[in-house]
Amino acid sequence: MKTFLSSLLIAFILSSTALAEDLKPYQHGDWQKLITTNPQRPLVVHFWGVTCGPCIKEMPLWGSFIKNNRSLNIIFVQVDNVPIDQMIKMLSKANLQTANNYYLNSHFDERLRYEINPKWRGETPMTLVIEKDNKQTLKIGNTDFVLLKKQVFN
Repeated sequence: MKTFLSSLLIAFILSSTALAEDLKPYQHGDWQKLITTNPQRPLVVHFWGVTCGPCIKEMPLWGSFIKNNRSLNIIFVQVDNVPIDQMIKMLSKANLQTANNYYLNSHFDERLRYEINPKWRGETPMTLVIEKDNKQTLKIGNTDFVLLKKQVFN
């Protein structure tokens, strides 16, 4: 039994370490680099927080959505000032550990929010859809996944 528990603990530590390495830092000035990753198709950028109640409920829905729509170009950006292990725990519970994940590596201030979208005041969850022609649609609050799918596939 001890061997099994030790193996389980080692596997958890290794998977957490791998996920921590997959989390990429995001800071002021990174927005243009982030949104030009693949300009040939729409991009969905979802901003969320570990301390955001609606985000906690919604993140597993994002995990299911990604599983069923693997061809979508989706980026997740965690904006709370929390330890990385808390981000990893929430991403793992939502089955998003292999998603394109970023975390805020600087202070979440007006300059950062304005760089992303001047209409956004920092509320989470927030989803921004950037279409091929650079048209942006801002959605604050919980995501309507049916509507989102229609928007990015039409």
